[in-house]
Amino acid sequence: MSEHELDRELSPSERYSAYAKKKAHPVTAEFSDLYAFPLDDFQVRACKEIEEGRGVLVAAPTGSGKTIVGEFAVHLALETGRKCFYTTPIKALSNQKFNDLVARYGADKVGLLTGDNVVNGEAPIVVMTTEVLRNMLYAGSQTLIGLGFVVMDEVHYLADRMRGAVWEEVIIHLPESVTLVSLSATVSNAEEFGEWLETVRGETTTIVEERRPVPLFQHVMVGRRLFDLFASSDVDASAGFVKEGAPVNDELVRIARDDWASSRLMRDRRSPRKGKPGSSKNPRQVGNGRRVWIPSRVEVLERLEREGLLPAIVFIFSRVGCDAAVTQCLAANVRLTTSEERDTIRAYVEERCRHLPDDDLHVLGYHDFLEGLSRGVAAHHAGMLPAFKQCVEELFVRGMVKAVFATETLALGINMPARTVVIEKLSKWNGETHADITPGEYTQLTGRAGRRGLDIEGHGVVLWQPGMNPKEVAGLASTRTYPLRSSFRPSYNMAVNLVHQFGRERSRELLEQSFAQFQADKAVVGLARQLHKAQEALDGYAEAATCHQGDFMEYAALRRRISDVEKTAARERRTDRRNDAVESLSKLKPGDVIMVPGGKFAGFAVVIDPGTSGYEPRPYVLTAERQARRLAPMDFPTPVVALARLRLPKSFNGRNPAMRRDLASALRAKTHNLTPPPVRRTAARDSFAEAPAHDEVAALRTQLKQHPCHQCPEREDHARWAERWFKLTRDAETLKRRVESRTNTVARTFDRVCSVLTALDYLEGDSVTERGRHLRRIYTDMDLVAAECLRDGLWDDLTPSELAAVLSALVYEARRADDASAPRVPGGRVQHALVETVRIWGQLDALERENKLDFLREPDLGFAWAAYRWAEGDDLDDVLGDADLAAGDFVRWMKQLLDLAGQVADAAGDAPLRKTARQTVTALKRGVVAYSSLTD
Repeated sequence: MSEHELDRELSPSERYSAYAKKKAHPVTAEFSDLYAFPLDDFQVRACKEIEEGRGVLVAAPTGSGKTIVGEFAVHLALETGRKCFYTTPIKALSNQKFNDLVARYGADKVGLLTGDNVVNGEAPIVVMTTEVLRNMLYAGSQTLIGLGFVVMDEVHYLADRMRGAVWEEVIIHLPESVTLVSLSATVSNAEEFGEWLETVRGETTTIVEERRPVPLFQHVMVGRRLFDLFASSDVDASAGFVKEGAPVNDELVRIARDDWASSRLMRDRRSPRKGKPGSSKNPRQVGNGRRVWIPSRVEVLERLEREGLLPAIVFIFSRVGCDAAVTQCLAANVRLTTSEERDTIRAYVEERCRHLPDDDLHVLGYHDFLEGLSRGVAAHHAGMLPAFKQCVEELFVRGMVKAVFATETLALGINMPARTVVIEKLSKWNGETHADITPGEYTQLTGRAGRRGLDIEGHGVVLWQPGMNPKEVAGLASTRTYPLRSSFRPSYNMAVNLVHQFGRERSRELLEQSFAQFQADKAVVGLARQLHKAQEALDGYAEAATCHQGDFMEYAALRRRISDVEKTAARERRTDRRNDAVESLSKLKPGDVIMVPGGKFAGFAVVIDPGTSGYEPRPYVLTAERQARRLAPMDFPTPVVALARLRLPKSFNGRNPAMRRDLASALRAKTHNLTPPPVRRTAARDSFAEAPAHDEVAALRTQLKQHPCHQCPEREDHARWAERWFKLTRDAETLKRRVESRTNTVARTFDRVCSVLTALDYLEGDSVTERGRHLRRIYTDMDLVAAECLRDGLWDDLTPSELAAVLSALVYEARRADDASAPRVPGGRVQHALVETVRIWGQLDALERENKLDFLREPDLGFAWAAYRWAEGDDLDDVLGDADLAAGDFVRWMKQLLDLAGQVADAAGDAPLRKTARQTVTALKRGVVAYSSLTD
């Protein structure tokens, strides 16, 4: 149908409305026509705000289409002859967005900068990682000329502990003329974040979209049955849009109750006769007779396929578990693809992996990987080769792969939606312990369910686990409170770059504009309000305590001083007596008969074990009433002495009733005519301690009686107001300290960083020294260690392979603490350089502690051997075998090592090290590493 034919079908008022709409926002209208579906209201509103010259913050659920707003900024830049940078948190997402934009606008108009790749870097549209843009801003790159828009995709990454500061650096330092388009997942404090953006960037509109474009239904899979998580009576849940506090399905509550009763019965049956045959077999059915079983991974896929709920992502939170799931599917002969799909999959994978050597493919498990893909199942985790992960992602998006077993890293940015998301367990390893996932993580994971334009609804499925509480699961699914918290703090590299560009004072002012300080200041507002009210009340209390006889606050201070001295003396007496008691306990021996002065076990007792091996003596005793207990110093308010001795039987066992009975009988016989000792006090010691206090109190009481206010008939009434004044003063001082501790926190950290840099001669007053210029080029979190090694010439005589081994210690971090035990390292110059690197870190660590900083971690030598052997040209099979690393981990660490080697080359200037570092880059960039750099 032509445009004229369409116009003839519209009424005059409708045609005028459409015309006015296009005239008011012509670029938005033109952009909307590029899509086969109508844009949502929040997308249209955001586009109009950008077209009117305002920045926007769009916070919307995963899969809601917020990237369309970023694409509009790209479109508007091309329409108005300006540049647009599209930034992402990870290289894989940059590559994905680069390919999307090339497909729409052509390769000549779109560039890519990710550190690994430089493609058409001066194009009007450039996709890049956020770190690349930060480095361009500090370097004053000419590429910034003509920049009109910056899209910050996944801007909520600024909460990331390790990398979040980069986002704030970019937001603060971008020229004012640049319009910022920020795209975020749903956070509960989007308005607060938007308020900060408006403070530092000018006019910014915050647009929050909480409703998903595709309804999401929540389920729990018990055995092979799927149950709705929420009650069918809940209108919102029945429509796929859950609100907080939604009621839980009663049937799931009954299942949980029956499961709990069943497990309790089994425990009760086992506990009296542990290990007896038949004690745990065929337990009796309970409740409604059902037993709850955890479905196997194959059963889960079979059920989802029957229900028409594929494709699905199954989150397992374990790399080993993801790989095992694929193996289980292959063993069960799972086939989810047609013969045509299998042929297409094989052709695609073979083409994408044709650059990889055959020997490497064998090492990487290529044939099992391809077999799984051809059947429609695959794993996806950070341990996989990037090329393999990209095959999975592309084939999943095409609808060829039906089930992906993934760790949570898949939820971070990659556009890979599914019809259904399955969460195997609601806990995961966080690096220190197994912890329950948060509501924010749950929302991020299940947000993948429901493909816009393909599915009319999405489904989230949680697998039943023993002890599961459906109400807790419902809480995860319905909670909407996950705020964005800044992780910003100034680094050494940031400090030298800021001082170089702006000087110390201006740098402090810029850092005080950070979101971190903004959030701290907002908290201070409430505290300051409390402090102001307290100060107003203090004035009123002081006025109420005014006495016509004299200065009553002075009189009240004397009264408080008397009270304080008496309390201090009493406290010291209690401490002295407790010390005496502990000292007396430490002298006890087995067989000593003592008197327990009070408490539950008061009376005569015999010492079995003095218990003096710990921090405090805790004697193990038997009382005359046959009670064997370990006592604590608190059971002895006064010192204890041995009253008699009693022979203990050999190998006395306090759990043996007969032994307790016999020894208690002997104890009673021994103490039959024994008179309990009087309570012993260290009178001389107490009087010695009390003497100075007594003298001071006497002198103060004399002053008190001589004070004119002592004779005031309203003295006690004034005293009550004065006491309130003193108490509120103490509270106000606490508030004041809290306000001061939160004010200028970022700037104070910056001052400490500058103190370290000044002590090391990187800064001198308001300028950066020659040494500091090297540091400006090093962006690793171990920036200062690297700069100090450069300064000492530690790497000058190394070969390219040796340099790779040494630099690896500054990028690599073992996944677990035991991964770094007894690392294998090359000998000779490499070993010497690594020892010196650790020594330099130790000196810097001490300097940091002096300045109350904790930025630099200890170098990790666990990757040195792998880096050295790879640079020397060893086969992938040998290197991975020696390093005990997954291929994906190996490639990831190598790419970080490549980044650092490039930075070292830039920082080295004209020194010979520059050439060595570049040779290191060349030596490392081969095989799977080179191929991954081209594709990831």
